Amino acid sequence: MFELFNTDFLSSAYYYSEQGPVIHGNIIYWIIIIGSMIVSWLVSNRMESRFRQFSQEPIPMSGKEIAEKMLRDHHIHDVKVISTSGHLTDHYNPANKTVNLSESVYHSNSIAAAAVAAHEVGHAVQHAQAYAWLSMRSALVPIVQFSSNLVGIVMLIGVILLAMGSTPWVLGAGIILFAFTTLFAFVTLPVEFNASARALQWLERSHVLNYFGHSKAKSALFWAAMTYVVGALSSLAMLLYYVLMFLGARSRD
Repeated sequence: MFELFNTDFLSSAYYYSEQGPVIHGNIIYWIIIIGSMIVSWLVSNRMESRFRQFSQEPIPMSGKEIAEKMLRDHHIHDVKVISTSGHLTDHYNPANKTVNLSESVYHSNSIAAAAVAAHEVGHAVQHAQAYAWLSMRSALVPIVQFSSNLVGIVMLIGVILLAMGSTPWVLGAGIILFAFTTLFAFVTLPVEFNASARALQWLERSHVLNYFGHSKAKSALFWAAMTYVVGALSSLAMLLYYVLMFLGARSRD
C-alpha cells in the first residue's frame, strides 16, 4: 500500500533552502490542475453529448409533467415545479420546496428532460423522507459558504509566508477551510447517486419510458453523476497536495 506521508516522498516533492521553501511540488500542482481540467472537460463533454442526443428523442410527457407525476406518486403535495432560466440550471431548493427546471427541460418532451426532472424530484423525495446524506449536506452549506469566502486569501497568504521561510500555520488554517469544501464535495456524491437511483426506479415502475428509453436515461444520469465524482477527486487531490506542503514545512521547523 502506498504510504501517503512517507518522508522520502515529501523530500522528493520539496526541498528547502536557507531562505525558505523551494517547492519542486509546483510540478505536482500543475499536474493536478491540468489533469483535473482535462478529465473534467472530457466527462462534461461526454455528459453534454448524451443530453444533446437524448434531447432529440421524444416521449409523450414534458419535464414539468414528469416532475409533477413523480411528486404525486410519492404523495408529496407541498413542492412546486417551476421553470428557471439558463442551461443545466436544474435543481431542487429545500428552503422553499421547489423543483427548479431549466426552460429546455421544463417544456421539453424528451428522454433527457424526463431523466433530469425525475432526478430533481429524487431530491425532493429525499427531503420528504429526511434522507441522512441530504440532511448532512444541508447542515454543511453555511460552513462551506463561510470557508469558501476565506479559503483563497488564506491559502495565498499561507503559501507566500512559506516562500519567505515563515510559519506554516497560516497554510494549515487554509487547509482546514479547504477541507470543508472537499468534505462537502464527497457528501454530495451519495446524495446525487441516490437521487438518480430513485429517479430511475420510478421511471421504470411508472412505465413512462420503455426499456430502451430507460437505459438512455440511465446513461445520461450516470455521466451527470461523474461530473460530481471528478470534482470531488480533484478537490481531494488539491487538499492532499497542500497537506504534503504543510507537513514538509513542519518537518523542517
